[in-house]
Amino acid sequence: MKKLNSLAVALTLLGSSIIFNACGTDEPTDNGGGNNNTSNEVVISENIKSNTTWTKDKTWILGGRIAVEAGATLTIEAGTVIKGQAGTGANATALIIARGAKIDAQGTASAPIIFTSVADEIKSGMIESPNLSNDFNGLWGGLIVLGKAPCSLKADVPETNIEGVPPTDPNGLYGGNDPADNSGVIKYVSIRHGGANIGEGNEINGLTLGGVGNGTVIENIEVVANQDDGIEWFGGTVNVTNAVVWNAGDDAMDTDQAWSGTLDNFIVICGSETDHALEIDGPEGSANAGHTLTNGWIKGNSVAELGNWRSNAQGKFEKIYFFNFDAGMADGRGDFDLDDASAPNFPTTLMFDKLEITTDSSDLTKIFKDGTAVHATKVASATAAGAQTAPFAGWSWAAKVEAYK
Repeated sequence: MKKLNSLAVALTLLGSSIIFNACGTDEPTDNGGGNNNTSNEVVISENIKSNTTWTKDKTWILGGRIAVEAGATLTIEAGTVIKGQAGTGANATALIIARGAKIDAQGTASAPIIFTSVADEIKSGMIESPNLSNDFNGLWGGLIVLGKAPCSLKADVPETNIEGVPPTDPNGLYGGNDPADNSGVIKYVSIRHGGANIGEGNEINGLTLGGVGNGTVIENIEVVANQDDGIEWFGGTVNVTNAVVWNAGDDAMDTDQAWSGTLDNFIVICGSETDHALEIDGPEGSANAGHTLTNGWIKGNSVAELGNWRSNAQGKFEKIYFFNFDAGMADGRGDFDLDDASAPNFPTTLMFDKLEITTDSSDLTKIFKDGTAVHATKVASATAAGAQTAPFAGWSWAAKVEAYK
């Protein structure tokens, strides 16, 4: 796979910026706040305030931080490609589904919806990028979905601003008291090359879920090469089924603020910059709730860690298979541990079951620490744990190149 070098990326993004500036306000604006240029691209430069549809016959360019505002629904046809312009800080590009708004993004196994960078030459109908490698990140922001479901927030405030969005933007608020809140449907969606930084240590995740309720449907999701986390949950009750994160720049799956949903059938493929495959945080306020991660397949490397349970973490983690971590374990990384605040929750509100690992180590207590080794088994290959890979076939980049093997 050809990797686009830094100079080429810079030139590509500069060219995209020139095109955007040239067609900025001189062309007619559509219902999606877009400016139509002479090509098949539509640049979205304003928030979406009424029901809008993006069709697969055009490439939709995010010209900034674009919010679907409360009361509006954004429908994205199967096979549609959405690309983010370059930008950092307050100018980082992202698509935000604000509280009270909805997204109806229903791709299919034969026609996934792809979010990527303007530097990506991919077109509708393609699965692999023709010019960007699967580890090139930080070229735009990501997809942020916000809702009114309960979160355990500092000082027990009912709502707060999501990370990755400047606090001056009212469309960045999340949290509430409706566990069944509905932010729409997201199916067969691949999110790539994102994670732009809006400030020191404040990058945008590939898919951010803040206070999202269980009336929302999220199935068949892929995040490839995000500079920060792959998927991060901030409270809420939403369930996610069939998710793959490949080459996350920080943590692959990150949970916070007493998210109480379930992640079922997931794959993590650690990259050279991945910190933790799983980073699990607990509540920040007085409200306690745990979530479930089940049927997982996690491929490691020499630098990533299996998982870290922090800050009063709670929940159930079962049927997860780990492999390819041995080189990292030799230098003290790659372990699975609980911090001082989470350890007392095990095994009451923090539970593990059917953890499996392929490893050269004969002593699993050196890998699964703080008493968790009693729930781990050394295996030659997954038996009672792991993910089903069939749901990812045909539409995901990771499955096309069998990156999880």
